[in-house]
Amino acid sequence: MNRQRVPAWLALGLPASAVLFNVAWLVLGFISPGFSIWGAEIAPYSPISAGISGLGLGLTAPYMNAAFIVSGLLVFVGVAGAVWNIAELSARDRWLCFSLLGVLLAVGLVTDGVFSLESMMFHLAGFAVGVGGSVPGFLVVGVILRRIPGWRGLGNGLIAAAPLTLVLMVLYVVTFSPTAAGAEHGISGLVERGLVVELFVWLAAVGWTAFRWRSAETSTRSRASRRPPTISTSSRSRTRV
Repeated sequence: MNRQRVPAWLALGLPASAVLFNVAWLVLGFISPGFSIWGAEIAPYSPISAGISGLGLGLTAPYMNAAFIVSGLLVFVGVAGAVWNIAELSARDRWLCFSLLGVLLAVGLVTDGVFSLESMMFHLAGFAVGVGGSVPGFLVVGVILRRIPGWRGLGNGLIAAAPLTLVLMVLYVVTFSPTAAGAEHGISGLVERGLVVELFVWLAAVGWTAFRWRSAETSTRSRASRRPPTISTSSRSRTRV
């Protein structure tokens, strides 16, 4: 894939995915009257005890599942737009960043949108691939980016985000109970929301930084091309003679 043929605005797919997914669960959480799973009624819906995936069932199912799928596609496009607009990345590093941060999370989100919580095995596999893959993804991408001038701060932030994401993921797994009763008690829903917000904030930062970086680079080149050629003093002297 030629880096020059990837529009920089595609990197904005990352902040767009962050806004879409988080607004979706926030709004639908207020709308949902509850849901039914394995023959049990969970009502009312509680964002503290019930996970985001609970919104993929019942009245809000079409909207939340669509948000999963569209967000996954935006992540895929956004990571591609970001890494293919960082000129300093080698081809190997570019594909490594794209695979770990884009492909795995996109596959996980789309899988969770296609298979609801009632298809527990597939749904949890999507979570493990997507969120679990973001842990090494943040670490590797952070190490790569911190070597690039101007990207060191974000690179260090991604490195720090890797263990934080892992801790939140483990905490969610510990507090999550795959039963109807588990959706009505505990704090797994709150923990999951913290995990999701943290994950998408870093993704949005990568996309926005890549877009601005590329835009600034293009602007600099444009100003340089419009700058009139300079004439040295010796050349002016020869012209007078």
